[in-house]
Amino acid sequence: MDLELAKKMLESGIKFVANSGLRVVDLRRGYVKCLMPFAGNANHIGTMYAGALFTLAEIPGGALFLSSFDASKFYPIVKELDLRFLKPANGDIVVEIAMDDIHAASLATEASAKGKAEFVLEGLLKSADGTVVAESRGVYQIRAIKRTT
Repeated sequence: MDLELAKKMLESGIKFVANSGLRVVDLRRGYVKCLMPFAGNANHIGTMYAGALFTLAEIPGGALFLSSFDASKFYPIVKELDLRFLKPANGDIVVEIAMDDIHAASLATEASAKGKAEFVLEGLLKSADGTVVAESRGVYQIRAIKRTT
């Protein structure tokens, strides 16, 4: 998929995500860096709203799918996402997640053969000074698109 188009889809394809202001800072094959701005996402105590952090933790699974798999053969789902809050988020927060080509190829082969393949993505959500404010662990699947003839 065209990665600039993928970035636009990720940032604006889901209204909730678009309203949060999430930005895909960098997207390339097997790598994504996303940023959730603090502006517009503060909660009642002046820190970043938990839902904004959750969104920041979840979107990279779709981003890695778009950069690493053939969307004409597969589609992604998130099965599970855990977020462990460690410190207050008082500014913009970023997450970087990667998947190597060998792992992606293995998943595509498995999904082609079995109809689906599951993988885990772990991320560190960090402030501008590198402080880890949360840890994420997501279980995702790619599923083969069933063809009818």
